[in-house]
Amino acid sequence: MGLILEFLFRWAHVLFGITWIGLLYYFNFVQTEYFKEATPEAKGDAVKKLAPRALWWFRWGAMFTFLSGVALLASVGPASNGYLLMGALAGTFMFLNVWLIIWPNQKIVCGISQGDAAAAAPKAGLASRTNTLLSFPMLMGMLGSKHGYIGGGVEAVSQNVTAGFIIAAAVVVAIELNAIFGKMGPMASVRGVIHCGIALTAVLFGLMYFI
Repeated sequence: MGLILEFLFRWAHVLFGITWIGLLYYFNFVQTEYFKEATPEAKGDAVKKLAPRALWWFRWGAMFTFLSGVALLASVGPASNGYLLMGALAGTFMFLNVWLIIWPNQKIVCGISQGDAAAAAPKAGLASRTNTLLSFPMLMGMLGSKHGYIGGGVEAVSQNVTAGFIIAAAVVVAIELNAIFGKMGPMASVRGVIHCGIALTAVLFGLMYFI
């Protein structure tokens, strides 16, 4: 990939990523908390008119973040390191959660598709909270691809597969399985998911750096 084209893909990846993750945080930190306090009339109006608009930008932001990320990852090729691969794994699960869990269930909640809204809402909520959780280490993986070492030089972070990476990847997979089959747990509150996200990032960084 030419340098100019690669730069444009990086620019697009960041731009679409800001759109996607910004709306993810809006849904989890603002809209969800507002719905807990809103009157039934206000909540109903927002679900029908506001949420579908925000979800449009949300899901397409996820789509183009993912596609531009795939293009960039392909350009890096064998030079990809464990930090980048771990971030890419988390980002891929987040993208799949948007299109395969959150959006199908939110269509039911918003009345766009037929279905049991009472059952769909918790499924969408768990996947959305999981994406919020994974967004913390995902960003660490993106930054760590260039800056995730301390005094060791590029060689210290250039290995694709280490024991630490394998364990970190397994942790990410386990979290994704919980998004599909598990429960909300401490992610139910805004404070809880933020604290869990910071803790998860510290754990994965420790695995990637020290093992």
